[in-house]
Amino acid sequence: MSALLDVILPVFLVIGFGYAAARWLGFAPAAVDGLMRFAQSFAVPCMLFRAVSQIDLGTEAAPGLFLSFYIGAFTCFFLGFAGARLIFGRDAQDAVAIGFACLFSNSLLLGVPITERAYGAGALAGNFTIIALHSPLFYTFGVIAMELARSRGHPPAHFGVLLLNIAKGVLRQPLVIGVLSGLVVNVTGLPMPGVLADALDMLVRAAVPAALFGLGGVLLRYRPEGDMKTIAMVCGLSVLVHPGIVWLLGTQVFDLTVNQLRSAVMTAAMAPGINAYLFADLYGRARRVNASAVLIGTATSIMTIWVWLHILP
Repeated sequence: MSALLDVILPVFLVIGFGYAAARWLGFAPAAVDGLMRFAQSFAVPCMLFRAVSQIDLGTEAAPGLFLSFYIGAFTCFFLGFAGARLIFGRDAQDAVAIGFACLFSNSLLLGVPITERAYGAGALAGNFTIIALHSPLFYTFGVIAMELARSRGHPPAHFGVLLLNIAKGVLRQPLVIGVLSGLVVNVTGLPMPGVLADALDMLVRAAVPAALFGLGGVLLRYRPEGDMKTIAMVCGLSVLVHPGIVWLLGTQVFDLTVNQLRSAVMTAAMAPGINAYLFADLYGRARRVNASAVLIGTATSIMTIWVWLHILP
C-alpha cells in the first residue's frame, strides 16, 4: 500500500488537479493547449536533451534493453491488430489505429515521473534510452502500416516520397530534436556553459509537473463511449501484456540489470499515450476507441502499476 500512496498517487493527483481545473475551475481549453505546448515543445525536449547528453551510452544502450521493450511493443501491435480484425470485425485501417494504441505507451509523461518516484533519478537512464527511439520509431511504423492498409496491402504510389515526408515530419518534432541534440553533445563531448545549463535545468524542473497538469486537462476531452470490449482489449494489452512480455524477456532471455529491468517494465506498463488518439484522429479512424483507451487505461494503470512495483526487484 505504501507504493500506491507514496509513488503512484502523487503523480495521478497532479493529473487529477489538471482535470478538475479544466472541468470546474475555469481552466479553459486554450489554456490547457498552451500549457501542453509549453511542456511538449519546450520543457520536455529540454529534459530529454539534458538526460541524453549525460547518459553513459556505452553502458545504458544495451541491445537487450531495446529488444525487451520493442519486441513487447510490436507484439502488442500485432495482437491488437489481429484482435480488431478477427474478433471485432474492424477494417484494416481501424485495426492499424487500434494496434497503434496498444503499441504506444505513455513513456514520458507517466513512465518517467513514476520510475523516478519509485527508484530515484539514478534509475532513469534506461527510460531515456528507450524514449530516444520511442516516438520516431513508432510514428514511422504506424504511418507506413496505415498507408499500406489504405492501399489494400500494395505499396502506395510514390512510396519513396512518402518515406521522405515521414522522415521530415519525425525530424521536426521537438522531442526528437531534443534527443538528437543531446546525442550530439554526448558523442562529441561539447562543453555546456554553466549559465546555459542552469537555464535548461530551470525548464527541466517545470517539465513533468506542467505536462502532468496539462494531461489532466486534455483527458477531460476523451470521455469513454461505446466499443467497451475493444477498449478493454487495448487497455489489457497496454498495461498487462506489454510489461509482461518485457519482464519475461528481460529476466529469462536478455538478463537485464536491475535498473534496466525496472526502466523497461515500468515504461511498458504505462497506459496508451495521447499520441495514440492523435494518430487515430489524423486518419479519422477508431477515434472513439483510442480516446477512451487513453482515459480508461490511465485510470486503470493506477492499480496495475502498483502490481508491477511489487513484482519488480
